[in-house]
Amino acid sequence: MIKKVGAAGGIAAAIGVLGAAPAYAAADPDAIGAGTGNGLYDAVIKFAASTPSWMQSLGAAFTKAGLLIIAVLYLVTWWRARGRGPGNPREVALAILAPLATGVAYIISEVVKTLVSEDRPCRGLPGTATVVECPEVGDWSMPSNHATIAAAGAVGLIFAWRKLMPWVIAIALLMTFSRVFVGVHYPHDVLVGLLLGAVVAAAAVYFSTGVMTGLVERFTGHPLVGKLLTAEAPAQAEPSERAAARAPSARRVANPAEQPTEQLRRPRQGQPMQPQGRPAPRQAPNVQEPMRHPRQNRPADHGYGDQPRRSGPPQSRQTPPDRGQTAWPSDGRAEPRPGFDPRSRDHR
Repeated sequence: MIKKVGAAGGIAAAIGVLGAAPAYAAADPDAIGAGTGNGLYDAVIKFAASTPSWMQSLGAAFTKAGLLIIAVLYLVTWWRARGRGPGNPREVALAILAPLATGVAYIISEVVKTLVSEDRPCRGLPGTATVVECPEVGDWSMPSNHATIAAAGAVGLIFAWRKLMPWVIAIALLMTFSRVFVGVHYPHDVLVGLLLGAVVAAAAVYFSTGVMTGLVERFTGHPLVGKLLTAEAPAQAEPSERAAARAPSARRVANPAEQPTEQLRRPRQGQPMQPQGRPAPRQAPNVQEPMRHPRQNRPADHGYGDQPRRSGPPQSRQTPPDRGQTAWPSDGRAEPRPGFDPRSRDHR
């Protein structure tokens, strides 16, 4: 793609050179005389006058053809961003902002030029001292509009397509030098123009990218404007569940009529209700356990000392059989053995 862009720029430059070269005559070094008093400017125009006529014609043509090259790069950048599909609105916005920022920089340059009202350096020189004829009176010198447009265009194209950076910087510098080479600007005129164009374009693109991106997203689906913003129609597919959950605007409010119904239990008489309209669950009755004597909770040792505690309900204490009595029954009364008479004195 870079090769195609370079070829398009080369073709545009060649057309500009071929069309503009016959209109310029070679400068005469002897006509410069004492010069203007600006050492750097006088040195540049003397160098230009000493170059071959074809080089002078090339410099005079490039000062105009450079604007055409920048315009071609605007179109190529927009066409590239448009062909990348509707999923790249920011690239399309930057491609649109590049020429708009250049236009803003040009308007500001015209306002500053009118306020400063600096005359052209070639005004006091003979017509044959410079490569091109001096502009008319009232066409002021500082800042240079060509330098402003070149710098603003370079900055805008760098924002839109970073790979064009070396190409557009070279074009901007060549255009800037060509304005001094042909003798229509002081060196400080083009430097101020470069600074003005770069600052204005960078600020315009930086603060307008968000707004322009929103406009591109809004008009992408338009039947007429959308064709200028994208080469493909925007897809009408439903968003995924994860994307819909992340986007607040894409969340769908559930319709109560579409929700599954749940049959609620009818509450009994006197049963409380929960806030959701459901009957409160029934609670188990509060059953109080009977009180027991502390001794009933101790394990029995059967008269054989401490025994390991056993799990389970407490057991009753029993004594071994003695003196003709059996183990204590459950009613607490001792039963005598057969042949035992409690009234006998022998057993008292």
